[in-house]
Amino acid sequence: MGTKPIYKYFPIASSPNTSQSYIYKEIMHNSTHKSKKITMKHPKVLVGCPTANFKAYCLDEYIQGVKKLTYPNFDLVIVDNSKDEEYYKRLKSHGINVIKDKFVKKAMKRITHSRNILRDIAIKENYDYFLSLEQDVIPPPEVIQQLLKHNKDVVSAVVYTKFLLGDATERKIRPLMWIENKDGTQTMRFASPEIENKAGLIKIKACGLGCILIKRNVLEKIKFRLNEKENTYDDIPFCADVVSNGFDLFGDANVKCKHIIENMDWDSIDE
Repeated sequence: MGTKPIYKYFPIASSPNTSQSYIYKEIMHNSTHKSKKITMKHPKVLVGCPTANFKAYCLDEYIQGVKKLTYPNFDLVIVDNSKDEEYYKRLKSHGINVIKDKFVKKAMKRITHSRNILRDIAIKENYDYFLSLEQDVIPPPEVIQQLLKHNKDVVSAVVYTKFLLGDATERKIRPLMWIENKDGTQTMRFASPEIENKAGLIKIKACGLGCILIKRNVLEKIKFRLNEKENTYDDIPFCADVVSNGFDLFGDANVKCKHIIENMDWDSIDE
């Protein structure tokens, strides 16, 4: 892949007290993989995520994880929505393609807005797929090839996290992946037994956006959005929209990622 610049304009607030303005950003193609042989068999993949300074604790490990990806035809773009530009500058100092997005007080809103910037890039720059790879998720080096081989519209790797279940006071580790309940209702349950006891592809109802490969045709139909009535991030509404638009949603039980949550400052995320 060459080094043709991607020119974009995105909404960014010039200050908290002024109206929204539009500025141009130049994003250069990632060069970490340009020595790898690219053929017509390698669809073009955009890898990226929204981020902010509260994810600084896992930045170095994330960079190393991306560098280890063996797929030959991808670009990495990160969208920073921190309150100031310090983290943006730190990302740039690592040679990362980074866009500075506006800061808004509600974390759900700024994360969704930033993810839609990546959706916009994927569509307008003719990417075949978008791999949503959150900054605290470290995938296996072959993750893109492993998910691509299924040729599905949407397929997720397995990302574990800690949940408070029922009246419990201690968080339990569960996969960020849900399947349909066996009682025929519209409710969902964790896919824990399926992930642990089955190999390969399973049909799911919902998942997180930590490591999920999305085809271009899905992105063209579906924007990331919030369901503020249910107070959820954009992952569950996205999965609901995938299903309602006639696409199937899958998880690959063989592809398991590391999720770095031990040093996460959950109190800072909703500033």
